[in-house]
Amino acid sequence: MMLSYGIWPGPERSAPPVAGEPRRTRQGRPGGKTENELIFIVEEAPEGGFTARALGESIFTEADDLAELHEQVRDAVRCHFDEDARPRIVRLHFVREEVLIV
Repeated sequence: MMLSYGIWPGPERSAPPVAGEPRRTRQGRPGGKTENELIFIVEEAPEGGFTARALGESIFTEADDLAELHEQVRDAVRCHFDEDARPRIVRLHFVREEVLIV
């Protein structure tokens, strides 16, 4: 099953989104994030390792490998948010660019 527009299938919303309707998250709020979720864009760094930056927050971190990146992201989130405002879920979205010569 393919998900689109950030909408999770389920009984509460079975119809596809209507053009012009604001994008809805799993908790039904417009926008790309919820109170309990934070998304990081992860890219391979040119010098090796990985960089991660949060969408909608001023959080950036880097690491040499994935295990270290997970710890760095957790630490950055803990430092950025108060305990009562901290998101419960952190989603890592890996972006990889490939160039094909045709």
